Parts: sequence; structure tokens; C-alpha cells
Amino acid sequence: MTNRKIIEVLYQISELLELKNENKFKIRAYVKLSQFLSGYEHELGDIYKKDGIKGLVEVPNLGEGIAGKIAELIDTGRLKYLDELKSSLPPGVEKFLEIPGMGPKTAFFVADTLKVKTVEELEEALKEHKLKDLKGFGEKTEEKILKGIEIHKRGEKRKLLGYAYPIAEAMIKELKARHKIEKIEAAGSLRRMKETVGDIDILVSSDDKSVMDTFCSLKDVSAVIAKGETKSSIYTVYGMQADLRLVDTKSYGAALQYFTGCKEHNVFIREISVKAGLKLNEYGLYKAKTGKLIAGETEADIYRELGLQYIPPELREGSDEIKMAAENKIPVLVELKDIKGDLHCHSNYSDGYSSIDIMAMAAVKCGYEYISITDHSQSLKVARGLTPEALLKQEKEIDALNEISTGFKIFKSSEVDILEDGSLDYPESVLQKMDMVIGSVHSHFNMTREEMTKRLLRAMDNKYLTIIGHISGRIINHRDPYELDYEEVFKKAVKTGTVIEINANPERLDLIDIRVKEAVRMGVKLCIGTDSHAAEDLGHMRYGIGNARRGWATRADILNTMTLKQMTKWMENKKK
Repeated sequence: MTNRKIIEVLYQISELLELKNENKFKIRAYVKLSQFLSGYEHELGDIYKKDGIKGLVEVPNLGEGIAGKIAELIDTGRLKYLDELKSSLPPGVEKFLEIPGMGPKTAFFVADTLKVKTVEELEEALKEHKLKDLKGFGEKTEEKILKGIEIHKRGEKRKLLGYAYPIAEAMIKELKARHKIEKIEAAGSLRRMKETVGDIDILVSSDDKSVMDTFCSLKDVSAVIAKGETKSSIYTVYGMQADLRLVDTKSYGAALQYFTGCKEHNVFIREISVKAGLKLNEYGLYKAKTGKLIAGETEADIYRELGLQYIPPELREGSDEIKMAAENKIPVLVELKDIKGDLHCHSNYSDGYSSIDIMAMAAVKCGYEYISITDHSQSLKVARGLTPEALLKQEKEIDALNEISTGFKIFKSSEVDILEDGSLDYPESVLQKMDMVIGSVHSHFNMTREEMTKRLLRAMDNKYLTIIGHISGRIINHRDPYELDYEEVFKKAVKTGTVIEINANPERLDLIDIRVKEAVRMGVKLCIGTDSHAAEDLGHMRYGIGNARRGWATRADILNTMTLKQMTKWMENKKK
């Protein structure tokens, strides 16, 4: 039982308690614990195994009552208390809570009033307009829920990259620890770093065929779909299928290329091989007439023999990558090792869970030279936005930490709300004291394309604005992006020197890859920020890097590849 699964259960309990109008402090306790555990570095299962309930009780925010429930979860995989909560509610409520925009009270009312038990039944009832005549509802409500159902269906089929990646990573780590393995790597959309992933494909090269036995008995396996000598398929407790393929070393590169590229990319590659009198499949590249193997051990060999520059996995989407590779025009893409600091991080001053010094120490462990603390501004009260007085107190703490630090700096910043009229949430007297300012939209998402564009353009007129954060406002599988004229915004960004963020939070990954490519083409300066709310979230940088690479971004395109000295000088010049 992982922390991730425990968090899911705790959130579920809080939602069901809210439906039953339970004590608000009780509900808040479950939410607060869930939030704390999302940034907790130790697995509760490991603590319980070592020290029992006594060890769990010593974990911050864990009382004896909840510790007992977590122990039951770890021991049995189920929780009697949760089952009782579910059984006391109308059928269907639990599933309806997964629909974006469907709050607990609405979910309860719909299930109880319309007597629908499944998402499909609810969708049918809405299409028949059975909700619009009920008090408090109407056509707009029906449309909103139907749109939420559509988003929900998309999310059911594909999981977030940030959800799937750690699962694959843990599988690979376990297999490497228990077997002598020559090569092992994830393939498919996961390797291409797509924002959502359908399933997990892993390729392994090893003389130890018992690797299949290990794969099918991993701790997170809920069912074995198929088991063979060269391929096995399992279903995980996380709701994802995973396949393992055992490949000969001489064919490993060909198999990796075959199982990584999207369908369109692979079709183009095969057309090139046919024209060259060759035959390409997952076993290798062969002479068509003689059947002689000429490449297969590495992907680079495959592309080279086809007269192409090596194409990084993230670019294999059947776009213009093959044309560019034929002309040797694929750039050296930005890498994780190029990043020198994180410019979008929250602390426990607002809605983060880690203190500033803990965030800084985590950044140092990442090999960074700086971090920017960007807690929310005063209007975002739901995220405990900072008043100017609270901001001043934070600045003093950052100054004190910087005084005792050598070779590392904490920048004094804020994620300032871009208000409905395009103005910023702090007066200039406050903004001018900051090292940098991220401007983000957190409200009024239903504005028209023209209105939202004007809102951002006006924000960029503010000379103290440094970065536009998560520009489209989307939350993958939960909230669609608002309408925006990106060309106009990018033109203004170039004119004003405003940086556009690639938000690395796996629920956002915003700017999307095609917009990254457009921004790079127009000469927009970009940065990658994790939007971290806990120290461990700094690891999300890899997802931002993946998105930047999918958008053909190089090191020169990304602001936070600058060293501390370069960044300090850049910030000074920007303020001038």
C-alpha cells in the first residue's frame, strides 16, 4: 500500500463526509493529511512495517484514529469505514464525484433525484433534459455536466504522464535490482513524454529469462493478463496495463525504435526504408533482396543507415521531424542537466506544505544554484494568498537564509494574480521590491478569446511582470484551456521581454508542446517551473523538460538554464 493509494482513500473519505454534512473540522483533517502526505518523503507502509502503529502515530498530522485506519488499509488493502460511508449513499455518487465540475452536493442530488447509477445513465438523462426543470438547475448546468463527462471519459482511457512515469520507473528499478540486465527502457508514449499515457511498454535485454516471473509477481500487480517467454502483460493496482518484452541485444535498438514512435512516424520511416531497398521491422534493418541484417543494436544505427540524423524520442510524432532529420536540422534539445534552478515554487506561507529552508535544501540536492519562492498573492484567499505584510515577513526570512548560504540563492518573488481587467494583484510599490514576478490567471476562466487575450496583453504592459505562468489555465482531464490568441500574446511577449512558462506540474504541462514549438519559432523566451507545493515536487522538472523537448526547445530557449550569476544579471536588466 503506497502513500499514493492512501492519499486517494483519504480524499475519497473527505468527499463522502462532505456529502453527509459531517463536521467541517473532521473533513478538513482528512484533506490536510492528504495534502501533507503528498509531500512526505517516507512511505507509511515502510514505517508501519518497521514500528507498527506506534511509528504511524509519530508521523506529523497522524492521530491514533487515522493511524489505525491506515494500518487497516496496509494490512488488508480495504477500509471498513470507507465501505460503510459508500453503502450509506445512493448508488452512483462515488463515480459521479470523478466528473470534473460535479461537486459532492450536485452528485448526491443527481443520483438521489434522477435515480441514475452509472455515468452512462447520467449522460442519457442529461441528453433527455431531465435535469433542467429541477430547482436550481438549467440548460447551462446540463451542458457543464455533459462537458465534464466528456473530459472524464478521456481521463478514464489515459493516465497522466506524471502518474504513469513513476510506476514504470519503479518496475524498471525492481527488475534491475533482481536480475542481470544489459538494457532496459520504457517505450511508447511514455518515452515520447506525451502528457497522457494509455499503457506502459518496457523493453528488456537479458539472458535471465526468469525476469518474466519477477515481472508477473511485482508487488503492484493486480492481475496477470498473459505470461510468455518473450512477452508478458499485467494489470496494476494503479489501473494501468503494463507489457514487458524480452528482446535480443542485436535487435534491441530496432525494437526500441519500433515500439517508441507513433504510428505516423513509423510509417514514414518504413517508406524510406522501402525506397532504399531495405526492410525494417522490430528485429532490425535488413537488405530487402538478401535478408542481410545491417542495423538493429541501436536506434542511432537505424536512423544513420536510412540517411537520417538521430531523432530524439520526444519528436517522433509524424510531424516534420523526418524532413528535418534528412536535412540535418534537428537541434540539440534542452536536457534536465541544463537546468540551474526552479523559478516557480510555493512554500507553507501560502498553500505549500514545505518551509522555505526545506524547499531550498531540496533544490540544492537537485544540483540547482537558485530557487524562486513564488507564493500566491492576496486575492487568492483559497490558497492563503499573502498580504503585503505577510510578504514582507517572508522577504526577511529569505534575506536571513541567503546571508548564511554560499553559492546558492533564494529569489524573492510571488505568483501574482492577473485580475479580470489585466491589472496585477499587488501595487507597484510592492512589485518593485521583488526579484521577479510571475503573473497567472486563477479566476474568470469563461472570458471570450478576445477578452482573455486583452487581459494578458494588459498584464504584460506592467514593467514589473517577468513571467506568465500556466498560460492556458488548463488542468488535464479536469479543465479545458480557455480561449486565447497565442500569436498576439507571443508577439507582445517578444516586444516586452516577458517570459512564458512551461509549467511542469503533470496536471498542467502548460504550455502544451505545439505552443512551445510556436513560441520557439517566434523567438519567445521560455522558462520551466515545477509549480512545486512540496519539496518532492521539484522532481516534476523532468516532465517540463519532456514537454519542452517535444516543442523543439533548446537550452538557449530556456531562461533557467542560466547560471546564478547570469540569472542575477538578467533579472537586474529586466527590472531596468
